[in-house]
Amino acid sequence: MIISASRRTDIPAFYGQWFWNRLQDGVFCVRNPMNHSQVHQVQISPDTVDCFVFWTKNPRPFLPYIRRIAQLGYTLYFQFTLNAYGQELEPQLPAESMLIETFQELSASLGKQRVLWRYDPIIHSPNLGDMYHEETFHRLAEQLHPYTDLCTFSFLDLYAKTKRNLQGFQVSDPPPEHRRRLALRLQQLAQQYGIPLVSCCGSEELADIGIPAAACIDKERIEALQGRTLLVKRDRNQRVNCGCAASIDMGAYNTCHHGCRYCYANASPKSVAVNAAKHDPRSQLLLGTLEAGETVIVRG
Repeated sequence: MIISASRRTDIPAFYGQWFWNRLQDGVFCVRNPMNHSQVHQVQISPDTVDCFVFWTKNPRPFLPYIRRIAQLGYTLYFQFTLNAYGQELEPQLPAESMLIETFQELSASLGKQRVLWRYDPIIHSPNLGDMYHEETFHRLAEQLHPYTDLCTFSFLDLYAKTKRNLQGFQVSDPPPEHRRRLALRLQQLAQQYGIPLVSCCGSEELADIGIPAAACIDKERIEALQGRTLLVKRDRNQRVNCGCAASIDMGAYNTCHHGCRYCYANASPKSVAVNAAKHDPRSQLLLGTLEAGETVIVRG
């Protein structure tokens, strides 16, 4: 099985000790986000986990754990989001220079095939036009290209939570032909630095200009890292154009402390603050503890 860690929160940035405790205990629990009383208990070991896929914007706090995780025999790789939007949209993230340094350090430790760059999401506003994105992407690609072998991008999806978190910030939803022009320019810049460019939940409007759909949880990449074939299907629980392999997500919504204004995983800063008090690094659950009367389904 593949473990996603996590689309719902930034485990490397904030929950490294909890994750390490789960490896030591050989088990974690995760609530069904659509049914609070249903809990999956997942048995984990190097024999049962094909790969951990980490999603993060700042893995620096996690660096001390990585060597120990590898020594236990686990396969892993990182989806590292680096947009460099600054304090207005990413108020709790370190400075761009520090994130670039962390990216480079992580790649030097693990290898470029295990540290994948995400320029995600692309946000359009009066101050964030095509020129901004071209210049930012160019600047980042110049510094990251020796340290990664793939870049994934996407355009902002205005989910209900995202709209609420962006109140007071003027964003626009460019038409398909506008997105296509910018994607083509980013592709040209990526090619300049030898970085393949893929689109998260990509569409036909990009495929015909040579930008394929991404598989962020990538069966073929994991097979290459493992040196064997995996019996895993496509994830049917993701969006229509998602190419990801099936995985179990070990995270919880409303637990990320980055405070990004465009976040889809947090309802509000208040919800994150309330949940912070519920986190116990010794618990099998990222958030809270098992309660009486809950349905526990054992997996793994």
